[in-house]
Amino acid sequence: MPYASYIVPNSTVYNTLGTVYDKKSNINGTYMSETDWENRVSNLLKAELKRKGITYSQLVEKLAEIGVEEKEANIKNKLSRGKFSAVFLLQSLSAIGCESLRVSDF
Repeated sequence: MPYASYIVPNSTVYNTLGTVYDKKSNINGTYMSETDWENRVSNLLKAELKRKGITYSQLVEKLAEIGVEEKEANIKNKLSRGKFSAVFLLQSLSAIGCESLRVSDF
């Protein structure tokens, strides 16, 4: 069954499985705050960079090769805060040649 999300009047988002997505979400009985998610996604990208032996400076160059202009300082800030778009995540992973991820590892 495909997932469908909908918002109820109090701005809480539910999916067809009844999972609630508000400021905290439930993964296998563990509640994670938005900050927890930000840390998780930041660690995911940092781990892939480390696995490939790519520095932030090299990431800047690899992003430029695919037409994405970023400064090293901006990348450091994004990864330290964990606040960046899914587009930036996919651009970075594509630029470093990452073809797959196991999200359960993070």
